[in-house]
Amino acid sequence: MIDFSPTPEQEALREEVRAFVETRILPYERDLRWGRHGPSEALRRELLALAREAGLVAPHLPPEYGGRGLDHVSQAILFEAAGYSPLGPTAMNIMAPDEGNMHLLLKAATPDQKARWLAPLAAGEIRSCFLMTEPDGAGADPMLLATRAEPDGDGFVIHGRKWLITGAGGAAFGIVMADVPGRGATMFLTPMDAPGIRLLRLLDTIDSSFTGGHYEIALEGLRVGRDQVLGEVGEGFRYAQIRLAPARLTHCMRWLGGAVRAQEIARDYAARRRAFGRPLGEHEGVGFMLADNEIDIAQARHWIWYAAWILDRGEKGRHETSLAKVAVSEALFRVLDRCVQILGGLGVTDDTVVARLFQDIRAFRIYDGPSEVHRWAIARRCLREARPAKEE
Repeated sequence: MIDFSPTPEQEALREEVRAFVETRILPYERDLRWGRHGPSEALRRELLALAREAGLVAPHLPPEYGGRGLDHVSQAILFEAAGYSPLGPTAMNIMAPDEGNMHLLLKAATPDQKARWLAPLAAGEIRSCFLMTEPDGAGADPMLLATRAEPDGDGFVIHGRKWLITGAGGAAFGIVMADVPGRGATMFLTPMDAPGIRLLRLLDTIDSSFTGGHYEIALEGLRVGRDQVLGEVGEGFRYAQIRLAPARLTHCMRWLGGAVRAQEIARDYAARRRAFGRPLGEHEGVGFMLADNEIDIAQARHWIWYAAWILDRGEKGRHETSLAKVAVSEALFRVLDRCVQILGGLGVTDDTVVARLFQDIRAFRIYDGPSEVHRWAIARRCLREARPAKEE
């Protein structure tokens, strides 16, 4: 049996981050600069300064980039504690898409690319975005990738359209996925102010935790040089898995912290609010919802830690992170749905953070692969492992 008991160092890390979030970040949840399309850039930088003062900027990274060199299980503990506030990951520079892009750059970028893009990204000096998803299907089904990168002299010219590009507003650079004819999907690094990149519209979505919002973007004759290829030409899908497997797991980690927060708010409300002569939580219908939340939270945490343990063993973890993404996103949605129900009218107002968490976690069931796509991949693996019928 795998022992997931936190070490003393991991417990200390949890307490350090939780104390920082509770004392320094929670007061900002009423800040008007946290709007419908996420925290403003000014708010992000103010929060980042608090984390820098506490020594908690990008702690997941290796020490050469200012981090603490944490393994994935330690990251799970840290990210959950940071996610206790939706603003915690932003403050600590461990929010998507930057956190996933940092991981990809660590694995695939050249020394020059790391110096130009990864170092300032790790320090929180700039932001980034990841341009893969397209309006006609590429994203959930990457084989539908329609954006093309045509060879041209010593580089490429890219044409296509992307959408739901998180953090694009104000991002310094993007990682573009495009098909090179005859070679296959390829990733390119580009400044977001380069000629040929046009932000078409800022999408109105139900979530509101990402600085820079979500955009639809046109790529119209975007020129990139050979030195802007990330990794190797034709290896884009492989690099996508390097990025997406851990990134879908860190999403789980962050939102688990939000679910814990919502459960505490619902629990405390159910303990003090009285209805029909006794505390609300003593009514079986409400008490059972609180109990089911505890079960879902515990199971979600175990899924996360198991998948993180697989990654720490050096395995790719694609199957395990898919299992975790479905199990955790569905479980946390149930938790938030019950919390809204327990709070009643209060649960659909902005008087608590629960309504906002509910909206964010509902979107999480779609981002980084809808549950149905992961279930399809899991089912295919199950069928591949089926034993042939024995001949009589």
